[in-house]
Amino acid sequence: MAGCCNPRGCDGFFTARMARRAAERYRTRGVGQTERRLLSFLSERGVDGATVLEIGGGVGEVQLELLKLGASRTVNLELSPGYDADAASLAREAGFDGRMERRLLDIAVTPNDVEAADVVVLNRVVCCYPDYQRLLGSAADHARRLLVFSYPPRNVLSRLLLGAENLRFRLQRKEFRTFAHPPARMLEVVEGRGLRQAYAHHPLVWQIAGFERVG
Repeated sequence: MAGCCNPRGCDGFFTARMARRAAERYRTRGVGQTERRLLSFLSERGVDGATVLEIGGGVGEVQLELLKLGASRTVNLELSPGYDADAASLAREAGFDGRMERRLLDIAVTPNDVEAADVVVLNRVVCCYPDYQRLLGSAADHARRLLVFSYPPRNVLSRLLLGAENLRFRLQRKEFRTFAHPPARMLEVVEGRGLRQAYAHHPLVWQIAGFERVG
């Protein structure tokens, strides 16, 4: 799996230590509020028998919940292998290990290397990728029915916080960076690929946009 894509520092940032914490948090608390809203949007539109493609799904919490709701199988794409071991453990514990595939692949760079799915999910991922047009465009092209993604707001406070965070990464000589992309333009990218926005949630931190395929 190694060498298939340029991780841009993701392999050094998203580590096994972070994965262990995420897996334990899921075991003890379940999914967070943002994830519950993502799942609610998808479940209301029906996921029974659906195939799921999640980009940057971490230890696979959203995928596990979608399988519990009736999804048939999931594929997870990552730029770092750091979460794979804990994701595999969670899948085995839930009895879904045969229905969850994980791949190290950058869909924005090699979109033809992964099949389309009924449902595409990007949770807290767009802010980790510099070229949101290519990422969201490729994600939308792979969504047969539904697409949902979460993203940070773009305002003075968020840009100051992300700027400070990126300065820290730079001082630590880390390649990884975070981004507050313009929300309106992100929505335009997805809608330009034949999807219609059907859901929006705008809290202070993680905002959510849900889309349905038109026609």
